[in-house]
Amino acid sequence: MNIKADTKGQKFFTIGKVSGLADVNRETLRYYEREGIIDKPQKNDSGYRIYPPETVKQIRFIKRAQQLGFSLKEITELMALQNDAQNATCHDVKQYAVDKVNTMEQKIEDLKQMRSRLLELIASCDEEKSLDTCPILDAFGEETNYED
Repeated sequence: MNIKADTKGQKFFTIGKVSGLADVNRETLRYYEREGIIDKPQKNDSGYRIYPPETVKQIRFIKRAQQLGFSLKEITELMALQNDAQNATCHDVKQYAVDKVNTMEQKIEDLKQMRSRLLELIASCDEEKSLDTCPILDAFGEETNYED
């Protein structure tokens, strides 16, 4: 079974068990360890990584936060707030969510503008013309004034 116990009776999982339960691959776990997003696991007498059950919860937290658009840096900050329940408040977490929504709204506006411009270029494209007069390629090569 991929569960080990230490001398105090606490259960630990192997990397394979954690990756299966958290639905991530082993390299993801190793990456999170290297980046300090999760604690480095203990190693058993054979040198294999062994993780406490809380690691599965942490990984699931990370994956759900990523699905909502949070970066790993932001998730690390949110986890730090969660671990500082004495000083942090729900308001602190809410501010992260508000900031994320504001960022998303700006990205949506930027995407709408890009879409609109691209649709204009598509509409102006005469498929029968040669590439040297293609308005789409011309737009990509337009000169921009760079001012210091």
